[in-house]
Amino acid sequence: MSTSRGFGRRVALGAALVLALAACVPSEPDESSDGASGDASEGGDGGGELSIGTTADVVNFNPLVGNSRTDSWVTNLMYPAMMTIDDEGTKVPALATEWGYGEDGLSAWIELRDDMQWSDGEPLTAEDVVFTIDAIKAEQLGTVSGMIGAYESAVAASDTRIEFTLSRPDGAFLNSIGFWMPIVPEHVFGQAPTVADFANDSDWVSAGPFVLTTVERGQRYVLEAVDGYPLGEDDSGPALDRVVFRVYPDVNTEVLALRSGEIDLIGNALPPSVARDVSGDDELQTFSVPSLGWAHMQYNMRRPPLDQVEVRQALAHAVDYEAIREVVLGGNAVSSNSSVLTPTFAQWVDDTAEEYTYDPDLSRDLLAQAGVENLELEMIYDAGDPNISSWAELVRDQAAEAGITITLAGLERNTYLARTNDRDFDIYAGSWAIIDEPQSNFHLLFAPDGFINYAGVNDPEIDRLMVEASTALTVEDARGPLQELARIVTEQVYDNVMYVEQFTFAASNEWTGFQPKPSELLSVVNPQSLASVRAAD
Repeated sequence: MSTSRGFGRRVALGAALVLALAACVPSEPDESSDGASGDASEGGDGGGELSIGTTADVVNFNPLVGNSRTDSWVTNLMYPAMMTIDDEGTKVPALATEWGYGEDGLSAWIELRDDMQWSDGEPLTAEDVVFTIDAIKAEQLGTVSGMIGAYESAVAASDTRIEFTLSRPDGAFLNSIGFWMPIVPEHVFGQAPTVADFANDSDWVSAGPFVLTTVERGQRYVLEAVDGYPLGEDDSGPALDRVVFRVYPDVNTEVLALRSGEIDLIGNALPPSVARDVSGDDELQTFSVPSLGWAHMQYNMRRPPLDQVEVRQALAHAVDYEAIREVVLGGNAVSSNSSVLTPTFAQWVDDTAEEYTYDPDLSRDLLAQAGVENLELEMIYDAGDPNISSWAELVRDQAAEAGITITLAGLERNTYLARTNDRDFDIYAGSWAIIDEPQSNFHLLFAPDGFINYAGVNDPEIDRLMVEASTALTVEDARGPLQELARIVTEQVYDNVMYVEQFTFAASNEWTGFQPKPSELLSVVNPQSLASVRAAD
C-alpha cells in the first residue's frame, strides 16, 4: 500500500518556511525600530513594521529543546516544518510536497520542495531532515522524541527525498514529525558537541520569512524580513520589513498598548471577558480559532465509588454544559458532544455522538442503582486558570441539585500538577492544549501505562482498538476503530469532555492579510500569516 498527498492539494493554512535561491541575510534594524509600532506606510517598499505583544519572554532559541510559547513563535519564523494544518484539522503540505507509507507499514517517505535555501546561502536538503530526526532520537530532545518510538533510521535518497525505516507500523508517524519537527541546518547545529547544548543565541540562520537580528530580553525581539518566502500573499517574500515581539507583564497592559497604537497585534489569546470588550472596538479586528484540545473532568476510578460506571454517569449528567459554555466562556466554546474526537478535526468526527444531558433526576436514579448515598467528592483544579476556576463553581452548584456534594480545591499550579501526577484526587478538572493525532495521542490518555491517564483507564477493548487504530496507514482505516474507542470513552465516562474553546485574538485595523490557524500556539502568529500581512488600504 502507498498513500500520498500531492502538493496540488489546497494549502489553506500552510506554514512552509521556504526561501527562493536569491535569499539573503538582512541588515541590522535601523534606529527607527527602537520606538513604538512602525507605521504601516513606512519601511522598504512600504512594508513597515508589525509589533506583536506577548506576555512571555523567550527562554530558548534552540527549537529542538523544550519551548515556551514565545520561543515557538520566534523560532517557527526561521525553522520550517514539513507540514502545516488546515482549518479542518488536516495536515497539509508545507516544506514537504507529498508523503506516504510502504505496503507493510515498516517504511515511509517524504518528498520535499526543491527551492529551499538557508539565509546564509546553503541549500536546505533532505540531509537536514535526517540530521534533525537523528539528533532528536539520539539526544531525546523535546516533545518530538516521544512521538518517534517506531523510528529506526532515515536516509537521504536524494536532495529532496527522505526514506524512513520503522520498527512497527505507525500511522501517525509522518504527520507527527511533519507537523511538530522543526528542521534545523546541519551545517550550523552540527558544529556543537551536542545539539541539546547548542544555545543558538546569535548569528541566526533562517529558512523562513524572517530572521532574528536583535534580542533585548524582557523587552523585545526583532526579526527582519528575508526575500523569497513563497507562501505569503506575494511569493517574492514578506510584505513586511520586520516583525517585533514586545514583552508585557499581562494581557490588560497588552490591550492598552494595542489601543494606543504601541503594538499592532496581541499574540496570546484573550480571556473571554476581554475578548467581549475588544470585539466592540471599531479600531480593532478580532480572529477566532478553535483549540486543538479540550477542557474536561476526569474521575479517579482507583477510588470507590468512582470505579462504578453508574456513579461516573451520574456525575456526567449533573452538569449543564451549555450553561458553562455561555456563562463562563461567553459563547467562545463549542460542544464536542461529549466525545474525545472533537469538531476541530473533521476527518475523525463521529456524527452520532451526543452530549451528556443535564438531568439531576437521572443522576439521582443512577446513584441509587449503584447503591450510593450522600456522595461527597473533592475536585482539584489550577486556581490560576480563570475559566476553570469559574466553571468549577457552576459544576459544584449544579451537582448539588442532584444531591452530590463537591468540595472545590483550587490549588497553586505546582501543587495541582503534583497531585494530578500522583493521582491524588477524586475529580480532576483541567484541559488538554493539543491532542492532534488520536492514533498515537490516545495511548497517552487511555492505555494503562499512559503518561496522562489520570482517570486510571484499564480497558482491554480500548487497548485493542488503540492498536488497530495506531497501525492503520490511512484515515479511512483508522476512523472506524477510533470512533468505536471514543464511544466507549463516552459511555464509560473515562473522560468527561466539557467543551472545545474558541480562542480570540485582536489586532489593529491598520493591517490586513492575517491567516489564522487552529490552536492558541499557531493562531495568527504563524509564518504564512506574518508573511502575508500588509498595510490595509
